[in-house]
Amino acid sequence: MDVGGLVKRVLNGDRRAVARAISLVEDAAPELREIISGLAEQTGRARIVGLTGAPGVGKSTSTSALVKALRERGDSVAVLAVDPSSPFTGGALLGDRVRMQEHATDSGVYIRSMATRGHLGGLSWAAPHALRVLDAAGFDVVLVETVGVGQAEVDIAAHADTTVVLSAPGMGDGVQAGKAGVLEVADILAVNKADREGARAAVRDLRQMVAQVDREPDEWKPPVVSMTAAEGEGVGDLLARLDEHVEHLRASGGLHARRRDRARREIEGIAMEELARRLADVRGHTALDKL
Repeated sequence: MDVGGLVKRVLNGDRRAVARAISLVEDAAPELREIISGLAEQTGRARIVGLTGAPGVGKSTSTSALVKALRERGDSVAVLAVDPSSPFTGGALLGDRVRMQEHATDSGVYIRSMATRGHLGGLSWAAPHALRVLDAAGFDVVLVETVGVGQAEVDIAAHADTTVVLSAPGMGDGVQAGKAGVLEVADILAVNKADREGARAAVRDLRQMVAQVDREPDEWKPPVVSMTAAEGEGVGDLLARLDEHVEHLRASGGLHARRRDRARREIEGIAMEELARRLADVRGHTALDKL
């Protein structure tokens, strides 16, 4: 394989090369380290936004609406949609592509589905590498839509510049969002399906929970946005809050700090993945049966 040629094509925004590179990432190909090394110096320009929340809150619909809003102002957008994979076959529905068909013919939008392949926390282990590929390809914004595994889904905060936690009325999310780990990862809280009964109560509950957290005077306070993504209502407000958050990070130095922490966690993740691979080799050893 001509790794140098592939890297050059990715940097030029070639969609086929981007798809090929992400496939190599998912397969943990031997060329992976060389590919990522070639792309690394050209990354750090894209804004990475994570969208998470319990199943059924409308993550895919919200992501699609956000793509539309970003495209209307001229931003190029990549979407990394992570779907749960079967514990039996390893396969995944990858249904988010189906929900985002309206953007399929837009040359400024790239949508890639990725299976979790058994990884807990809502993201595939390959996701950080895939994000680097999309960043290097020159996209202005990369949206990461995670699996939706509820209270355990906090991985996205380690990989995104801004994390949006979505909820919806009538699903107990006012209480669920207050549980350990979920409220803490939210930079923005969004109540989707605001046309439903109980939406105002959900917004009120979330605002009260945010207000109860002690913060420094200059610390970011997560806003609560009300929206109906299917109708496009409130999406402009969400986009404005996203812009406000990244400007706050840049002004406070938080953006550099987050990306440095991201790199640190990624290095730790690579080491742990290699350790897990070596432990897996032990399982096939005859000495295990004797033990």
